[in-house]
Amino acid sequence: MGEPLNMDDSPSELSARANKFARRLQGRLGLAVVMVDERLSSFEAKQQSRERGHRGNYNADPIDSLAAELILQTWLAEQTAGNH
Repeated sequence: MGEPLNMDDSPSELSARANKFARRLQGRLGLAVVMVDERLSSFEAKQQSRERGHRGNYNADPIDSLAAELILQTWLAEQTAGNH
């Protein structure tokens, strides 16, 4: 799950809420929930979307799923790097 950190590594205003949600999710599902640094994921998603022709109206055409994909890719890359 994405952990919203500030650029200086300090918790953001949303960090406590995200961590609380992660604990609830873990409790309900009985599965481990891993927090992943999500800094710049929305920025990167917007940049990639613009390169693909997105016109910038993120309310009408949101990029949340792409940002989530980037967060997952970050986690997968960390797992791969940790296994070498």
